[in-house]
Amino acid sequence: MTRDHIRAGVRAGASRGTYLALVLAAVGALLAGLGVWVARAEKDGPGPDQALPENAASGAVPHGPCAPDEKLAPPCGAWWGAYVPYAANGSLTDAVHGFEKKIGRKLDLVYNYHDMSNTQRDGVLLTPEEQELGRDRMLMLAWESTVWTEPHHENWTETQLGWANVAAGKFDEEIIDPQARRLKAYGKRVFFSFDQETDFRTPDAGTPEEFVAAYRHIYDRFEKLGVDNVVWVWTVSGYLGNAELMKSLYPGDEYVDWIGMDQYNYYRCQRNARWLDFDESQRPTYDWLRANISDRKPVMLSEFSTAPDPDDPDRQRGWYQRVPEVARTLPGVKALVQWNRPVPGPHCDLTVNQGPALDGYREAGRDDYFRQPVPPR
Repeated sequence: MTRDHIRAGVRAGASRGTYLALVLAAVGALLAGLGVWVARAEKDGPGPDQALPENAASGAVPHGPCAPDEKLAPPCGAWWGAYVPYAANGSLTDAVHGFEKKIGRKLDLVYNYHDMSNTQRDGVLLTPEEQELGRDRMLMLAWESTVWTEPHHENWTETQLGWANVAAGKFDEEIIDPQARRLKAYGKRVFFSFDQETDFRTPDAGTPEEFVAAYRHIYDRFEKLGVDNVVWVWTVSGYLGNAELMKSLYPGDEYVDWIGMDQYNYYRCQRNARWLDFDESQRPTYDWLRANISDRKPVMLSEFSTAPDPDDPDRQRGWYQRVPEVARTLPGVKALVQWNRPVPGPHCDLTVNQGPALDGYREAGRDDYFRQPVPPR
């Protein structure tokens, strides 16, 4: 994900020994029931063991040829989603509602990120606000095997817990099992990704073999606890310089329902970059995934966006206007998720909050291809 591109630079100066020490310290703290934000726990809402509704669904189940299948893949088009950062008042609900008002439609899918701190602010899956938003939208939850050092990963700093530790079951009772039970109690199907953009997490989090073991361990743990409402999304950056690495990180078809990729037009946000239209930014990785990972799994553009062209502000409008046309030529793509957060650096505003970017995104979101019947359960 974009945050991982940034974190790679933040982590570059840290030695392997330093990270190991941090991991061991974090493991001890977590197993003792501590968290970075414990001091704020009382005002952050219900704890991780609060009961959830037995059936969080509402509304009629879609029927007919365009009804999504059991893995939430829509046969007649694609879902329209976004990652929207929390509002200044700390509310995710306000942020999503405000974004929807700007773009002139309700999102099909809301994407949100969590760490494994087991704290109420960021370490609890299915917060009350997520549950509220999920009543008439789908949720995509990304779960990172890290402890963030600031709320909502504000400045991208974290401590890795280590895939080997996850695979060994060190976090089962205190972290993994409580969250699995919350997902099960929620009742409604949710998209779920463990350590998204995993190719940018090596070697700090571990080896590819350790990632596969950790991913499979969580999957098997969920299965053992009867969590059958999770749609598993294996998410990579899609950077083709990591092609062989991505192959080695694939857990296997039986552990994956969707494949996620995070590709952008960074343009002047990165040095020596050239402008990539929507097709150029997405198709090479899409084609590679279909040829090398799976040509049957549905694909999610789990993060996409474009940086501005400071010399031609209208260029963003055209970039988004082409999305519906191009999406129809990528038949495996069944969900598109806008990354609506700027990243540090000049010319790095990836949002569609105003101007030509908003105009183009609003127009794309009106297309019938992105108007599929959202399932209530």
